[in-house]
Amino acid sequence: MRNTEELYRIQEEIASQAVLEDELRLEDLKLIAGADQAFLYHAQSKAENGLKAEKIISALVVLEYPSMKLVEYSYSLMPVDFPYIPGLLSFREAPAIINAFHALKTRPELLVIDGCGINHPRFAGLATHVGVIVDIATIGVAKNLLCGTGEVPNEEGEARIITYQDRAVGYYLKSKKGCKPIIIAPGHNMSLKTALKLIRTCIHKHKLPEPIRIAHLCANKIKKDFAEKA
Repeated sequence: MRNTEELYRIQEEIASQAVLEDELRLEDLKLIAGADQAFLYHAQSKAENGLKAEKIISALVVLEYPSMKLVEYSYSLMPVDFPYIPGLLSFREAPAIINAFHALKTRPELLVIDGCGINHPRFAGLATHVGVIVDIATIGVAKNLLCGTGEVPNEEGEARIITYQDRAVGYYLKSKKGCKPIIIAPGHNMSLKTALKLIRTCIHKHKLPEPIRIAHLCANKIKKDFAEKA
């Protein structure tokens, strides 16, 4: 594995290439994709506590926008060859997402990824990393705050800005009553305001936006199928 300083330099280079302006207009969006990961372990158990991940499954779903009707899906199964290090997860998860993306028959205009965008210590989270490498508009949707500060919203539908190093990097969004806010951030070829606006349109009956939710279900189904064959 490369040393940490070299990996930081790679992330800084990726951040320098990220474009935080809108590549497409919301009214022109026809196909939106979601990406989520699941892990296979050396020994399957209900808890999987303390077990070392052996393989990563990345599932991508392509949906019609705004209906969220499934068009196609793809996945990749790869060995886990990078440890779990907060702030460096793109080196662990991005290769599988990129492989699954290249397996799609249909290229979406936008990819929503379970992970951070520019709301990252070096402004190069998973969504930014993948977006720059694949050259596609991306948005990151995270459940936990990696860096920055912001007022946590209390009312359903309410959003509050998140700042880091005197820079706006994302939003808290209270997507559903009774649920913790999710965190929205642009990754690449996407502005901050449009990222929030677009994700709002993808929230239906659940806390998570449909591209992420459906990709999560897909990843877990694939994981279950592999586990049953093992």
